[in-house]
Amino acid sequence: MKKVSVACLAVLAAAAWSAPAAAMYGDTAACTRGDTAVLVRVSGFKEHQGTLRVQIYGSNPADFLAKGKKLRRIDVPVSKSGRMDVCVALPAPGSYAVAVRHDLDGNGKSGWSDGGGFSRNPDISLFHLKPSFNDVVIRVGQSVRPVDVTLQYRKGLSIGPIREG
Repeated sequence: MKKVSVACLAVLAAAAWSAPAAAMYGDTAACTRGDTAVLVRVSGFKEHQGTLRVQIYGSNPADFLAKGKKLRRIDVPVSKSGRMDVCVALPAPGSYAVAVRHDLDGNGKSGWSDGGGFSRNPDISLFHLKPSFNDVVIRVGQSVRPVDVTLQYRKGLSIGPIREG
Protein backbone atom coordinates (compact mmCIF):
# COMPACT_ATOMS: atom_id res chain seq x y z
CA MET A 1 0.00 0.00 0.00
CA LYS A 2 2.81 2.38 0.86
CA LYS A 3 4.50 1.73 -2.50
CA VAL A 4 1.31 2.65 -4.37
CA SER A 5 1.00 5.91 -2.44
CA VAL A 6 4.60 6.87 -3.18
CA ALA A 7 4.11 6.00 -6.87
CA CYS A 8 0.93 8.10 -7.04
CA LEU A 9 2.71 11.04 -5.43
CA ALA A 10 5.55 10.74 -7.93
CA VAL A 11 3.10 10.81 -10.87
CA LEU A 12 1.28 13.85 -9.43
CA ALA A 13 4.57 15.67 -8.84
CA ALA A 14 5.71 14.97 -12.40
CA ALA A 15 2.39 16.24 -13.78
CA ALA A 16 2.62 19.41 -11.72
CA TRP A 17 6.22 19.98 -12.87
CA SER A 18 5.33 19.64 -16.56
CA ALA A 19 2.43 22.11 -16.40
CA PRO A 20 3.55 25.20 -14.45
CA ALA A 21 0.87 27.62 -13.34
CA ALA A 22 0.53 30.89 -15.24
CA ALA A 23 1.87 33.99 -13.51
CA MET A 24 -0.85 36.13 -11.94
CA TYR A 25 -1.19 39.86 -12.61
CA GLY A 26 -3.43 42.62 -11.27
CA ASP A 27 -5.00 42.39 -7.82
CA THR A 28 -3.08 39.25 -6.90
CA ALA A 29 -3.65 39.61 -3.15
CA ALA A 30 -7.46 39.49 -3.62
CA CYS A 31 -7.26 36.19 -5.47
CA THR A 32 -4.72 34.76 -3.06
CA ARG A 33 -6.98 35.60 -0.08
CA GLY A 34 -10.11 34.30 -1.85
CA ASP A 35 -11.90 37.67 -1.83
CA THR A 36 -14.73 38.56 -4.21
CA ALA A 37 -12.85 38.76 -7.50
CA VAL A 38 -12.61 37.42 -11.03
CA LEU A 39 -9.54 35.53 -12.18
CA VAL A 40 -9.53 36.20 -15.91
CA ARG A 41 -7.53 33.45 -17.63
CA VAL A 42 -6.60 34.78 -21.07
CA SER A 43 -5.32 32.48 -23.81
CA GLY A 44 -4.99 32.41 -27.59
CA PHE A 45 -2.43 35.18 -28.09
CA LYS A 46 -1.54 35.86 -31.73
CA GLU A 47 1.86 37.12 -30.56
CA HIS A 48 3.30 37.63 -27.10
CA GLN A 49 3.92 41.36 -27.21
CA GLY A 50 2.07 44.58 -26.49
CA THR A 51 -0.41 45.23 -23.69
CA LEU A 52 -3.34 43.30 -22.26
CA ARG A 53 -6.32 45.26 -20.93
CA VAL A 54 -9.00 43.70 -18.74
CA GLN A 55 -12.11 45.77 -18.03
CA ILE A 56 -15.00 44.92 -15.72
CA TYR A 57 -18.54 46.25 -16.16
CA GLY A 58 -21.35 46.09 -13.60
CA SER A 59 -24.89 44.76 -13.79
CA ASN A 60 -26.44 47.57 -15.87
CA PRO A 61 -26.62 46.39 -19.52
CA ALA A 62 -26.59 50.03 -20.72
CA ASP A 63 -23.12 50.50 -19.18
CA PHE A 64 -21.56 47.53 -20.99
CA LEU A 65 -18.71 48.86 -23.20
CA ALA A 66 -19.99 52.44 -22.78
CA LYS A 67 -17.27 55.07 -22.52
CA GLY A 68 -16.50 55.92 -18.89
CA LYS A 69 -18.80 53.21 -17.48
CA LYS A 70 -16.29 50.49 -16.56
CA LEU A 71 -15.94 49.59 -12.89
CA ARG A 72 -12.31 48.45 -13.07
CA ARG A 73 -9.51 48.40 -15.62
CA ILE A 74 -6.16 46.67 -15.41
CA ASP A 75 -3.45 47.07 -18.07
CA VAL A 76 -0.41 44.78 -18.01
CA PRO A 77 2.40 44.01 -20.45
CA VAL A 78 1.81 40.75 -22.33
CA SER A 79 3.89 37.87 -20.95
CA LYS A 80 6.55 36.23 -23.12
CA SER A 81 4.57 32.99 -23.44
CA GLY A 82 1.50 31.04 -22.38
CA ARG A 83 -1.77 31.96 -20.75
CA MET A 84 -2.09 35.11 -18.66
CA ASP A 85 -4.07 35.19 -15.42
CA VAL A 86 -5.33 38.62 -14.37
CA CYS A 87 -7.04 38.97 -11.01
CA VAL A 88 -9.55 41.79 -10.62
CA ALA A 89 -10.96 42.54 -7.15
CA LEU A 90 -14.67 43.40 -7.15
CA PRO A 91 -16.65 45.59 -4.73
CA ALA A 92 -19.29 42.96 -3.92
CA PRO A 93 -20.90 39.76 -5.19
CA GLY A 94 -23.13 40.36 -8.20
CA SER A 95 -23.42 40.27 -11.98
CA TYR A 96 -20.49 41.47 -14.06
CA ALA A 97 -19.17 41.44 -17.63
CA VAL A 98 -15.52 41.06 -18.61
CA ALA A 99 -13.99 42.62 -21.73
CA VAL A 100 -10.39 41.90 -22.74
CA ARG A 101 -8.29 43.64 -25.40
CA HIS A 102 -4.86 42.67 -26.67
CA ASP A 103 -3.21 45.87 -27.92
CA LEU A 104 -0.69 44.06 -30.10
CA ASP A 105 1.59 47.04 -30.77
CA GLY A 106 1.06 48.58 -27.32
CA ASN A 107 0.17 52.02 -28.70
CA GLY A 108 -2.98 52.42 -26.57
CA LYS A 109 -5.28 52.63 -29.60
CA SER A 110 -7.54 49.99 -31.13
CA GLY A 111 -6.24 48.67 -34.43
CA TRP A 112 -7.10 45.99 -36.98
CA SER A 113 -4.35 43.70 -35.68
CA ASP A 114 -5.51 43.86 -32.06
CA GLY A 115 -7.40 41.00 -30.48
CA GLY A 116 -10.17 40.85 -27.95
CA GLY A 117 -12.58 38.67 -26.08
CA PHE A 118 -15.31 38.56 -23.48
CA SER A 119 -16.50 36.50 -20.57
CA ARG A 120 -18.37 33.41 -21.78
CA ASN A 121 -16.55 33.68 -25.16
CA PRO A 122 -19.42 34.77 -27.43
CA ASP A 123 -19.06 34.70 -31.21
CA ILE A 124 -18.28 38.08 -32.73
CA SER A 125 -17.95 39.23 -36.32
CA LEU A 126 -16.95 42.33 -38.28
CA PHE A 127 -20.66 43.21 -38.42
CA HIS A 128 -21.31 42.40 -34.77
CA LEU A 129 -18.24 43.41 -32.73
CA LYS A 130 -20.18 44.08 -29.53
CA PRO A 131 -21.95 41.06 -28.04
CA SER A 132 -25.08 41.57 -25.97
CA PHE A 133 -24.69 41.96 -22.22
CA ASN A 134 -26.77 38.80 -21.73
CA ASP A 135 -24.21 36.81 -23.76
CA VAL A 136 -21.31 37.84 -21.52
CA VAL A 137 -22.74 38.41 -18.03
CA ILE A 138 -21.38 36.22 -15.24
CA ARG A 139 -22.38 35.81 -11.61
CA VAL A 140 -19.67 36.31 -8.99
CA GLY A 141 -20.16 35.19 -5.40
CA GLN A 142 -18.13 35.86 -2.27
CA SER A 143 -15.03 34.18 -3.64
CA VAL A 144 -12.79 34.12 -6.69
CA ARG A 145 -14.62 33.32 -9.94
CA PRO A 146 -12.39 31.91 -12.70
CA VAL A 147 -13.30 33.23 -16.16
CA ASP A 148 -11.66 31.79 -19.28
CA VAL A 149 -11.34 34.21 -22.21
CA THR A 150 -9.99 33.10 -25.58
CA LEU A 151 -8.75 36.02 -27.65
CA GLN A 152 -10.15 36.52 -31.13
CA TYR A 153 -8.49 38.34 -34.02
CA ARG A 154 -9.47 39.55 -37.48
CA LYS A 155 -8.68 36.95 -40.13
CA GLY A 156 -9.58 38.40 -43.53
CA LEU A 157 -13.31 39.15 -43.37
CA SER A 158 -13.93 37.10 -40.25
CA ILE A 159 -13.03 37.21 -36.57
CA GLY A 160 -12.12 34.23 -34.46
CA PRO A 161 -9.55 32.51 -32.29
CA ILE A 162 -6.18 31.60 -33.71
CA ARG A 163 -3.63 29.01 -32.77
CA GLU A 164 -1.33 30.45 -30.17
CA GLY A 165 2.12 31.27 -31.53
